[in-house]
Amino acid sequence: MIRFNLSEIAKAVGGEVLPPGTDLEIKGIAGIENAGPGDLTFIANRKYIQHLTNTKASAVLINKSMAKDLPIPAIAVEDSYFAFRQIMIKIHGERESLSPGIADTAIIGDNCSIADDAHIGDYVVIADGVSIGSSTYIYPHSYIAANVSIGEECLIHPRVTIMKDTEIGNRVVLHPGAVIGSDGFGFAQKGAVRHKIPQVGKVVLEDDVDIGANVTIDRATLGETRIKRGTKIDNLVQIGHNVSIGEDCAFAAQVGISGSSKVGDRVILAGQVGLAGHLEIGDDSVVAAQSGVPNDVPPKSVLFGYPARNIRLQRRIEAIISRLPEYINRLRELEKRLDRLDSDGTKHL
Repeated sequence: MIRFNLSEIAKAVGGEVLPPGTDLEIKGIAGIENAGPGDLTFIANRKYIQHLTNTKASAVLINKSMAKDLPIPAIAVEDSYFAFRQIMIKIHGERESLSPGIADTAIIGDNCSIADDAHIGDYVVIADGVSIGSSTYIYPHSYIAANVSIGEECLIHPRVTIMKDTEIGNRVVLHPGAVIGSDGFGFAQKGAVRHKIPQVGKVVLEDDVDIGANVTIDRATLGETRIKRGTKIDNLVQIGHNVSIGEDCAFAAQVGISGSSKVGDRVILAGQVGLAGHLEIGDDSVVAAQSGVPNDVPPKSVLFGYPARNIRLQRRIEAIISRLPEYINRLRELEKRLDRLDSDGTKHL
């Protein structure tokens, strides 16, 4: 078991121990409701401060803005969630360490270039002409098609499928079941019959991209589908052919992006957002959960609804919709008064 003093952890994350001079041994980090003696817990949201009176944790990692009159010792930092990440890496390491080498059950094609310190797990199938960089780990039962290029320090988890000509940068993570480079959904209709258009482009994943479980990213019809540096994609996301995703974007689960759309840098798409095809989404935009986006979006927009509108306008619309039964009753009453006015000529309004 790894143990650290509170003061050591505070120094590692640039924090301040409260009360000053307090020091104790920390053996692990745990959620506020599950922590026990010797554990460091953390708070990134003010609503959880109330749980500090009941937690069994020995200390709490907390934002400086919340660090007042705390019932247990604390490490106060500027950003407790990022500091939590740093501590997790210090205690548990950033990734599993696997021994280099190629498993006996793996199948390796011709003309492959595999770094000596790469790890190729059991029953991995690697086709001809594949390149795999230093310290990249490929877990069991993954398939890598011909002429794929994978950079350094990548993690390819079990049952990942990477289709031909895909280019993957450094430190890319592909979680179980991801499919990179499947055919785009392209068909030419003649009469009632749809005829498949060959999909001969590729997918490019730049450095530090993280792809969730069971994500599907289609290869381009021509050219490339590209996910740029630092973008993080949650589970069960579908990205169509010839899509371009900018840097440092974050997409939650079940997002769907139709073909040929272009998403700018630092865009956030919440769960179950859908984008129509051939759209342009401007930099720094945010689309709230379950929204459908049919049109181009200017930079720094915040949208919600179906169809997606400015979030303030949409909230006003939602508030009005919730009162529709009341408005309908009032309208019916007005109609009755008008009917009486028409029938006897008497003013009843």
